[in-house]
Amino acid sequence: MSYKKGVEVLPAHLLKEVQKYIDGGLIYIPKKSKRVGWGHLNGSKKLLEKRNEKIFELYKNGIPIDEIANMYYLSEETIKKIVYGKKQL
Repeated sequence: MSYKKGVEVLPAHLLKEVQKYIDGGLIYIPKKSKRVGWGHLNGSKKLLEKRNEKIFELYKNGIPIDEIANMYYLSEETIKKIVYGKKQL
């Protein structure tokens, strides 16, 4: 990150507006974010959503939580979070 003089990079009217809020101080202006959310590029998020839907369906069909946990190699607590989270939707 490098420092730039506001007078060199901002139009005069914009500089005056900024000076109303911070006159003579330093200000950080972040980049525009082009970040993609977790799992969107490689499909991981969709895979987990599908898995969680299947887990919820098993639960609705009467399969006990401990059995579902063994089927998916997950802890019972994780299964509970998935199931109870889906129930509230």
